[in-house]
This record gives sequence, structure tokens and C-alpha cells, in this order.
Amino acid sequence: MAAGPSVRARLWDGPTRIVHWALVVLIAFAWWSAEAGKMDWHRLAGYAVLALLAFRLIWGFAGSASARFSSFVRGPAATLAYARTLPSRVKAELPGHNPLGAWSVLAILAVLIAQVVSGLFAVDIDSIEAGPLSDRVSYDTGRLLAKWHHWSFSALEALVALHVAAVVFYLAYKRINLVRAMISGRQHFAQDPGLAFAPAWRAAVVALVAGALAWWVATGLKL
Repeated sequence: MAAGPSVRARLWDGPTRIVHWALVVLIAFAWWSAEAGKMDWHRLAGYAVLALLAFRLIWGFAGSASARFSSFVRGPAATLAYARTLPSRVKAELPGHNPLGAWSVLAILAVLIAQVVSGLFAVDIDSIEAGPLSDRVSYDTGRLLAKWHHWSFSALEALVALHVAAVVFYLAYKRINLVRAMISGRQHFAQDPGLAFAPAWRAAVVALVAGALAWWVATGLKL
């Protein structure tokens, strides 16, 4: 019998993990605040999500090795080849997102961007509640974007359900605890993959840029 993984090595950096779990909390809070009619809180949650999305997109190019899109996004051929390995219980030595997981991440990011952008321009039927950029579009366009805001959340719910199902599948069938790795930042490997991690100062700069962008949008793009 082949030996199992023997090295518990670093995989996810702090910024990636913080953004991941903060999005989980904020999306749930945004849904609750909208359902409860707490629109001021809903808007604040949306601005926070915007800041996190901006950070994650920049971090996908300037962050640690495992966080960079170039390190885990693969083409159709590689994705299909990986999908064929799913019935096997043999653990693949992949330091980060697998090809299928990578496309799941991109899909969730895309839908979240659609959520935030549509919310910025959305207008309710009485024009009482509106996004900070709603004055830049017509009422009809604002109402259409409000519908897109609702539809994109339905798409997000489906993607989140699929994501949770995948996590359960990997835990129950593949015996890989993805949640624990995203909490601790470490995962077992046959050998240390030797990933490069970005310095803290770079994360601070990216966070400052992302926060400034969210603040600028929240003020209606006013200088």
C-alpha cells in the first residue's frame, strides 16, 4: 500500500482565507438585511462585498502563488481530464484549486460582480430605495437592473449549493477536508509544494486600494 500524505504544508495565505470567510458572512447578512427590510445595512454589506471583490480580483494577479488565477485556471482539455478522475478515490496532488473548482470560483466571482454592479444602479418600484449610482441611469434601466439583482442572487444560491455539495463530496468520498484547509491555511501533501507567499505589505496596499474604490463608489463616484 502506498504511503499517505506526510507533509502538512502552507497552501492558502491569510488574505485569501479572510476574503473567503468574510464573503460567506456578508452574503448571508446581505440576504437577511434585504429580507428584513434593513436596506441601510444591506447597502453597507454590498459596499463591503465590493471591497472584498476588488481585493480578490487584484490579489488574483498580485497575491500569493495559490491565490493567482494563472496558477489554477485551466482550459477545457485539462478540466475534462480532471473530471474523468473524479470517480477515483486517489487524491490528486494539486496545491490549490483543482480545474473544476477553479471554474466554480470564477463563476461565483462573476455572479457576485453582477450582484454588486446591478445593486449599485437598482431602483425599487417607488424610487424610495436605490443604489448610489441609480441617478446615472433611467428609471426603467434601474428597474431592469433591480430584476437582474434578484436573478443574479438566485444564480448565486445555485452556485453556493453546488459549492457546498462539492465540499461534502471531497470530504466524504475523497477524504479531503477542504474546509479545514481554508481555515488553517495548511493541507497534507506527499511533499511540500514550496509555494511562494506574498508579503503582508502587499496585502495592505491592495486592501487600501480596494477600500478606497468601495468608498468612492458608495459616495456616488464623487471626488
